[in-house]
Amino acid sequence: MGRQLVWEERFNIGVEVIDKEHKKLFSIMNRLLAFTEEEMKSQWVCEEGIKYFKGHAMKHFSEEEVYMASINYKGFETHRRIHDDFRKKTLPALEKELLQTHYAPDSVKHFLGVCAGWLVGHTLTEDHAIVGKTVSKWENLLPEEELVAMKFTIIQLVYDLFRLKAQVISEHYGGEKFGKGIYYRLVYKSQKGEKWEIFLVFEEKLLISTVGKLMNTTSDKINVMLMNATRYMAQQFVSSIREHFPSSDLYEMKEENLLTYEQFQRVFSREDPRCSLLFNTGGSGYFAFCVLSPRLDEDGTAPVIKTENAVTEIKKYLKNNKESGKKKILVVDDSAVILQTMKKLLGEEYQVSLAKSGLSAIRCITLDRPDLVLLDYEMPVCDGSQVLEMIRAEEDFANIPVIFLTGVVDKERIAKIMALKPTGYLLKNQNPDEIKKNINNFFVKYS
Repeated sequence: MGRQLVWEERFNIGVEVIDKEHKKLFSIMNRLLAFTEEEMKSQWVCEEGIKYFKGHAMKHFSEEEVYMASINYKGFETHRRIHDDFRKKTLPALEKELLQTHYAPDSVKHFLGVCAGWLVGHTLTEDHAIVGKTVSKWENLLPEEELVAMKFTIIQLVYDLFRLKAQVISEHYGGEKFGKGIYYRLVYKSQKGEKWEIFLVFEEKLLISTVGKLMNTTSDKINVMLMNATRYMAQQFVSSIREHFPSSDLYEMKEENLLTYEQFQRVFSREDPRCSLLFNTGGSGYFAFCVLSPRLDEDGTAPVIKTENAVTEIKKYLKNNKESGKKKILVVDDSAVILQTMKKLLGEEYQVSLAKSGLSAIRCITLDRPDLVLLDYEMPVCDGSQVLEMIRAEEDFANIPVIFLTGVVDKERIAKIMALKPTGYLLKNQNPDEIKKNINNFFVKYS
């Protein structure tokens, strides 16, 4: 048997009705994965199998929601919204793709990959939060009616200002990097000292094609004038959206900063999102809108921009934010230790991004294409071979070099790895200097 979801004890949350249905969903998913190992027996078999999976998923959601209501789980409404996001948006979109392609193998694999990733990720995070094993990062989201109004307002404002049709592609943006970005932070405080932080993250090419176009600039670079125009348009943009926040009249802007991606990541990881939306505008680029409610009132995130220092600070920011010319490496591993070790080893010479799962890797590749992927072969659930298959299945990604990372050195395993035709493989237990030397040699050879 090839690709399979392996049930582990840690998936149990300790509630029989929920654990039983989780196991059932894993079992159904494994049967569907087994179909893809064969020559797709027929469209009917796949259609019925997927229908069966969907039926049990809906049953599981309902039973889980009944249980959450019975124990008065405080995160019930947020958890149900995440269910709704999957059953009313993600699943219908996947089913539409299946119908349009007549259940083509790639579409079936796409369906299974998304559902498997969602099933495992949701089980280990939001479902565990029900019984207090984890804390939901999304427990402080805005009420649904406010979030809907905010999405509508943002989409309408983007169209009114730039005649671009924006689409929400994630209601749970996790702070991933996309392209070359500008990270703009606005801090609002009330008279009581309460604080909101609002982040607008723009892909540079989006600013050039929108604000730059309005200013009739012919430059393909971000300059001081364009940044100043962006700042004031962004402030007015946020003012138009803030009417959908509760008690928004109590808040006024107290601080603004331009952040590096690393600074943005640090803030995002320590604070709870009230909303975190990622938008696509077609070929023009991505942008994100995030509202955070800080756990800590930390100062010194980045230099505060004021009237008297705006030009100086923007010049510094643009100078520091220039493309370094460094090659981009994406490291994919389920071990936080390996990820941080590789980042420390390679970070000075290369731009290093990190992903802890196969689906996170695909998302990172989509948002910010790397020059090389270092991919753990032995990851649980969605292993390296499946991730490589997903990468090769996408025409836009097919030629991205992928080097497997493995901790196993037996001949049988190495033969199995090389049969998948990666660009190469590296042993995790090699001397770090040897690993770096091999990666340097790769770029010398293929540049």
